[in-house]
Amino acid sequence: MKKILIASIILSIFLTASLSYAADSNVVSVTATVVSRGTCWFDSSTSALNFGNLDPSNPVDVNASTSVIFHCRRRFLFFWLPVTFFIGDDDGSYENGTNANRMRHSTITTEYLPYSFNLNPDSGTVTGNPAINRTLNISGTVSGVDYQDAAMGNYSDTVVVSIVP
Repeated sequence: MKKILIASIILSIFLTASLSYAADSNVVSVTATVVSRGTCWFDSSTSALNFGNLDPSNPVDVNASTSVIFHCRRRFLFFWLPVTFFIGDDDGSYENGTNANRMRHSTITTEYLPYSFNLNPDSGTVTGNPAINRTLNISGTVSGVDYQDAAMGNYSDTVVVSIVP
């Protein structure tokens, strides 16, 4: 009986010591962004980025661009104080990963046409005067190698662009 008790104590000490070596840790990075006390908005709720007709017999890269006006206002009528803004997009309805925009064929829904989509500026700090027109430039490119063997027809996508503070 004494031998069993001693063996149990030794086994308990061994197991407890073994478990203490199983400890682990994790480092958590904590961040925060305090946004401006302001608001920003676009003049128009729609825009169009039209690549036009793409000719597969001459598959060159085709660029398109458009722009939209936006405004920022500082709260409480302090127009001279800064407003920091961030502009981003959702990569479109048919994205194939982060920044992998694709247009989908209108009738052959398994056919896609990749394109790039760029916003400039995508962030900034401006005075909070809402009377100042600010321009967001939107551009994109369809590469010739992407449409040289594409199915004939219309392709389209919808991208939502958002502005924050």
